[in-house]
Amino acid sequence: MGLSTQPRFLLISIVMSINVGATAMVARYKGAGDRERANGIVRQSLLLTFFFTIFVSALFFIFSEPIIKFMGAEEGLVLAEATKYLQIQAAGFITLALTATITAVLRGVGNSRSALIYNTVANIVNVFFNWVLIYGKLGAPMLGVAGASLATVIGQAVAMAMAFAGITKKNGYLSLSFKGFKPDWEALGQISSIGFPVMLERIVMRVGMVAYAKMVASLGTVMLATHQICVNVMQLSFVSIEGCQVAVTSLVGQSIGRKRSDMAQAYSVRCRRVGIGLAVATGLLFFFGGRLLISLYLDRGDPHWDVVMASGVAILRILAFYQPFQSTQFILAGVLRGAGDTKATAIIYLITVMIIRPISAAIFIYIFNWGLVGGWLSMGVDQVLRYLLILWRFNSGKWIFAVKMKE
Repeated sequence: MGLSTQPRFLLISIVMSINVGATAMVARYKGAGDRERANGIVRQSLLLTFFFTIFVSALFFIFSEPIIKFMGAEEGLVLAEATKYLQIQAAGFITLALTATITAVLRGVGNSRSALIYNTVANIVNVFFNWVLIYGKLGAPMLGVAGASLATVIGQAVAMAMAFAGITKKNGYLSLSFKGFKPDWEALGQISSIGFPVMLERIVMRVGMVAYAKMVASLGTVMLATHQICVNVMQLSFVSIEGCQVAVTSLVGQSIGRKRSDMAQAYSVRCRRVGIGLAVATGLLFFFGGRLLISLYLDRGDPHWDVVMASGVAILRILAFYQPFQSTQFILAGVLRGAGDTKATAIIYLITVMIIRPISAAIFIYIFNWGLVGGWLSMGVDQVLRYLLILWRFNSGKWIFAVKMKE
């Protein structure tokens, strides 16, 4: 199933990128006190998401088998099961996409609690139907991998129903109504101009990561396993940073809508300080607690214990060093996105992830023979350079004027 989840992540990245434009525009109109236009952006965003998702999902459904083969599946049961999984995901992806658009616009007005509720319920439903459909419980057929995929879609459908029920209520700042609705080409253009560079950024990120992962895989099974353990540990550093990024995106968008660039700057600085504080705490955990964290993924009797532990601890210490850089560039990228300056971030990601990381990884791994540690050093080079470029763009102040609103 891992082969089919990677294309699913790409599908999510492509389709959900346009939601960045929706968040930024709704936040601006919220800041400007223009509730009517904010609700207009909700309708236009859902329209754009619906048609774009139908198109992209159809492509993934039709070409699911070639996509799975490209990911490395051989002929036989693995290919058949993975293809089936991806086809079910593609067919039901509209449920996740529409829910994500609703939660994105809610975040634009500062409502992040609803997204937590919808996703929590979706996961609970998903787990329940995994038990029912994978193993054939409660009289249901035993569907195996297809059951797991179908359970995910059912969970997403429940979340979508909750999201639409919530946003059609009349007592919220955002209240969805299609009365007298028609496409607003200017609004669609604004959403797309912000969202599509993010889509390019996400595609570039995926391609760069695939190239990087293939170099790591060439180091052998043990090093690949060590790499995956470190990636899993690294996810801890994203939890708090992404929360700060979501917050600053909404706050900056609202501040610009109020024509208070000083407030946008102030929120940016304060969120950045919070992020650095959290990054330092995470970095200390990685540096001094690396051995404990790696041991959680290992069996004491594993014959490769010493090799994995030595490499893993060294990698986590490298990861600890660039935590403040990673935190700052994540949060400042959120600032730029909140202002609609997504073309700049797309170019920066193209330079760092698509070019700098693979080249530096090849140099460190194959020329300097630094192995997996060299691969992670290249990730540090990527993060530090991305930090410098995003900081330069932020300090230029040009992001404040990236997108003009209707007067």
